[in-house]
Amino acid sequence: MHSVPRSKKPGGGFDPESLKKEIGDIEAQTAQPDFWQDKEKAGGALTRLKALKRRYDPWVKLRADIDDLMEIWRLAVEEKDESLEAELRGNWESLDRQYGQLKVLELLGGENDASSAFLTIHSGAGGTEACDWVSMLYRLYTRWAERHGYTVDILDILEAEGGIKSVTMQVNGPYAYGYLKAETGIHRLVRISPFDSNSRRHTSFASVFCFPVLDDAIELDIRPEDLRIDTYRAGGAGGQHVNKTDSAVRITHLPTGIVVQCQNERSQYKNKAFAMKVLRSRLFEFYKNERDKDREKLEMEKKDISWGNQIRSYTFQPYTLVKDHRTKHEVGNIQSVMDGDIDVFIEEYLKQQWLAARGDAKAAASRTSAAGKKDGGQRSDS
Repeated sequence: MHSVPRSKKPGGGFDPESLKKEIGDIEAQTAQPDFWQDKEKAGGALTRLKALKRRYDPWVKLRADIDDLMEIWRLAVEEKDESLEAELRGNWESLDRQYGQLKVLELLGGENDASSAFLTIHSGAGGTEACDWVSMLYRLYTRWAERHGYTVDILDILEAEGGIKSVTMQVNGPYAYGYLKAETGIHRLVRISPFDSNSRRHTSFASVFCFPVLDDAIELDIRPEDLRIDTYRAGGAGGQHVNKTDSAVRITHLPTGIVVQCQNERSQYKNKAFAMKVLRSRLFEFYKNERDKDREKLEMEKKDISWGNQIRSYTFQPYTLVKDHRTKHEVGNIQSVMDGDIDVFIEEYLKQQWLAARGDAKAAASRTSAAGKKDGGQRSDS
């Protein structure tokens, strides 16, 4: 029987002992009689505890599963039982995949990375072709969500000739935002158009914008006088599906110009509640980016959805290739990508962002150290 590869240790910034200690400290706090006297503080502690366990427990289980598998392998080697080799290798490959997934999770340490996500897709340059491209991307992200065990709710959809003009959906599941934030940007399609009788090659564009679904505990001051609320008749397939009441809701936040809308429910009240939920998330992102002075990301939807701004290109003809222009990663199997297999692009982007952040931190530490040495030198001279 061949040897099983040696187990891997979690990499990156994973510190199991530190996590275990923090979990123990918070659990000790929750056992105190006065824990719930400060409800806001208690809620924050429980949210932190949940996030820590979500990060720590899978590694503990993986470590235990690896140890169990190694023990079975040792017994099989001792007894020279080769009948278990195929099963052992299959189990090892499964654990190796779990390790890869957990390692990617270690890159998701942002403030809202563990949240569900709102995803908006808008058609850009390309007319009917662009609307069909939005339909294709909507299918791609729906398939991706299914692969990860997430659920998808359509909050608003505007259909047009050839496909979808725009769609907003909520992707529900842990770390949906952490993953899908990598998709924010302009996506470019190159193919021979099925709408062109002369079979010419066309280029189309669509923008994808992702923002987190906020925890209800997060407070955000939205003044009623800053809102304009419009109702309208929701679109439908016609016939018995025609909505005869003005149940769809559009909310405009006047100070920022942010517009959200919802028409997925028959009840105007429910549509308004969903739209307000989306608005809270959009405003949270807006103010967060304003604090961070990172307006470029915030203005992504307002960018020119056309040539030169794309983050990823999908070429169907004359060859098949999907290329991410940020990480330079390429995949030739375009059909697999269109079926939702985009994890490799997301992972490469997350790694790039993690390395960039790490480089910035090192540079800042280096500048601080240099400044300290300079200050110390000046004091010694004096």
